[in-house]
Amino acid sequence: MSDSFAIDSLTGPARAPFAIVPNDTMPLTVIPKRIFVGTGGHVALRGMNATADVVYRNVASGVYLNVRPGFIRATGTTAADLIGEA
Repeated sequence: MSDSFAIDSLTGPARAPFAIVPNDTMPLTVIPKRIFVGTGGHVALRGMNATADVVYRNVASGVYLNVRPGFIRATGTTAADLIGEA
């Protein structure tokens, strides 16, 4: 299939979205452009170049987090239906 809009960028739309299952020890296999939070709550993560975890608290349902995480931690994450936009 031809795609006349094939140029990808961090601000462009997702080309390969994927479900995120939080895990305390396993890094994400793909670093997403951002994360979609389907069901609100807390999101515990470590940014791709960070040395410590942070928790985005009280994230509302339907919000995009403009962060590029290497890890989404199970411990501390109460949000659900997370989608990585890649």
